[in-house]
Amino acid sequence: MKHELLSPAGNMEALKQAVMNGADAVYLACKDFGARKFADNFTNEEIIEAIKFCHLYGVKIYVTMNTLVKDNEVAMFLGQVEFLYRNGVDALLVQDFGMICLLRQRYPLLDIHASTQANTSAKETAELFYKLGCKRVVFSRELSLKEISRINVPIEKEVFIHGALCVSYSGCCLMSSMLGGRSANRGECAGACRMKYSLKHIDRVITQDKYLLSTKELNTAPRFKELLDSDILSFKIEGRMKSPEYVGFVTRYYRNLIDNYGNVPNLEEETDKLKMLYNRGFTVGHLFEATEEEIMNTDTPNHIGLEIGRVIAVTKEKIKIKLSKVLNQQDGIRFLQSGKGLIVNYLYDENYKLVNSASDICFIDNKIGLEINDKVYKTLDYKLMQELKELPVRKVPITMRAVVKSGEVFTLEVSDGVNTVKAQSNNIVDNAINAPLDEERIRQQLEKLGDTPFKSTTTVVDIGDNIFFDIKAINEVRRTAINQLIEVRQNKKKEVVIENVKLDKIDRTLTKGFSCTCKNNNQIDYCNKYYKRIYLEDEKLYNNYKNYPNVYYKIPRNRFVISDYLKRKNLVSEYFNFTDCDYIIGDYGLNVTNIYTAYYLYKMNLEVITLSLELNEDEIINFINTYIKYFGKYPSIEIIGYGRSENMIIKGNILNIKENDYKYTLVNSNNLEFPVYYDGVNTHILNYERSEVKNIDLLRNYANLRIDFEDEDEKEIEKITNKFNGKKY
Repeated sequence: MKHELLSPAGNMEALKQAVMNGADAVYLACKDFGARKFADNFTNEEIIEAIKFCHLYGVKIYVTMNTLVKDNEVAMFLGQVEFLYRNGVDALLVQDFGMICLLRQRYPLLDIHASTQANTSAKETAELFYKLGCKRVVFSRELSLKEISRINVPIEKEVFIHGALCVSYSGCCLMSSMLGGRSANRGECAGACRMKYSLKHIDRVITQDKYLLSTKELNTAPRFKELLDSDILSFKIEGRMKSPEYVGFVTRYYRNLIDNYGNVPNLEEETDKLKMLYNRGFTVGHLFEATEEEIMNTDTPNHIGLEIGRVIAVTKEKIKIKLSKVLNQQDGIRFLQSGKGLIVNYLYDENYKLVNSASDICFIDNKIGLEINDKVYKTLDYKLMQELKELPVRKVPITMRAVVKSGEVFTLEVSDGVNTVKAQSNNIVDNAINAPLDEERIRQQLEKLGDTPFKSTTTVVDIGDNIFFDIKAINEVRRTAINQLIEVRQNKKKEVVIENVKLDKIDRTLTKGFSCTCKNNNQIDYCNKYYKRIYLEDEKLYNNYKNYPNVYYKIPRNRFVISDYLKRKNLVSEYFNFTDCDYIIGDYGLNVTNIYTAYYLYKMNLEVITLSLELNEDEIINFINTYIKYFGKYPSIEIIGYGRSENMIIKGNILNIKENDYKYTLVNSNNLEFPVYYDGVNTHILNYERSEVKNIDLLRNYANLRIDFEDEDEKEIEKITNKFNGKKY
């Protein structure tokens, strides 16, 4: 199986680094709709340039259109898609379920990859995307290689092999959105997982001010042979926010591993270079079933670098270092315990003489006020960075065949194995008077490909006897043929087919009222009188009330086999084929932000859909009005009217807390307390506050309102219920 190496490109410089260092494909974003909004990203003009550059070298180009799309953005989204399609991108990565379905219908020949943000962490989710016509799925980083191998769906498989890890399942994280209005599902993540937290149990502090949610960097190099032996097609490097030099080096690093079946003699030396470029500590990740301790780095969320020595003496003027690895002038270093760092502007040997490089005892100026002996880490290698700025040469293999016979035009055929071009001279080949041209001389001229992207692996010259032809004319024919091949490679595009998509009528009709989530018997007994649906996530509790006609089971999120948890009536947050299921309510984890997602979910048999928590109240009203405009009726939707959102779902017990103990909280630097619990499989972090819609009177006329109760007693429930019913309390 030929594996694809897929590299990131946050800008044109990074793209060229990826291509020239051996990427088979690159992924990038336009200025809008990409899940890395704060990367440089590409203008439309740069996209065209990028497509031509990549295709010239036989590299595929994928564009990330993987944010959630709101109704007022759909026209712009489709316009951008059509621009990319017409200009020859090889595939789009998409998160938004409605847009995936719409694009598959509207552009049937355009390849769609289900993005990591689409949260394919279950076998049935992969099956659904295959059924919808997606060519590829990017699996959640939480899936193990064993689990991925069990997904026997004939869809291309893609996994991350290197780079930053999200601590939460992608597409399930609301932390940044709830804290500051910057949605990770919209490419605006503020990195709340890289901040300090304290862990408390009731009023007892268990851990004080540590980076409890910060992960190490994924690095699968130590287990790479296992990936090469798998049925995973595409190996993806994270890093659209990283430097071009980083992109180039990591691409080269994994190119060598792929080409040499994981047997790279200097891998340790190359890994040391990688550590100096960027690392938070390395882990093989969930892909290889690493433990929580092996995945998390609670000491620092920042670049660590490579340990190169230790401080053995400190004065106000100088720092004396015993080196274990080379230190160069202009390198960047950091001292582990103090956290202080500097650029080495002046480097001295043990005799205080200025030197460019040192490998044993050295001195540097103490311009940071260091006071203690400490470990020394190199965080920037100046020579390495200068080396990486120089792009390597990449050549595309071609074959050439020339026909050189007296009385005929000089003819040259050039092929890259897929495309063949032909060029001819204006003049006829003559008989030689004195020194005839020989085959070797002609071959040498044809193979002078200079700074073109090509190299000839086979050059055949079909030559007649005693011929002569002008060398300049040979060069001209060669240039013409090569330019033709460049033109063909740069401008080869898929057939553009655009279908007119008509949305059918939907038989779902809004039944206004209220639903709720309950946690205990007393809440259920009270709410059963007033709420038309009650959601229970405790399976034992559900089994006690499952015969109640209004009770639904809220199935646990991010399980590998969803069908193992389905009951007679269900509230779901995962995508799978709902068509064969009855009584399915879609929860807010389905990330519904536009009418197309609602439409396609209704077509798949969902009764009611809960809108995304990331829509504000004006956007909710706009959603409803847009739906009415298209379908002539109110959508069958729920809105969370009151409750605490689930901000993160994290695989494993990363905080080492007791199972199903709901007295733990994470406290951030602003003293906001986030309830946290471990359910035996995943860690759940809830929002620091219970939110409540402002325009209750308006919204209850447009939608079913849902109230998520936690520990409220009957009196509090009655008060909240009356408030949402419009009664005085």
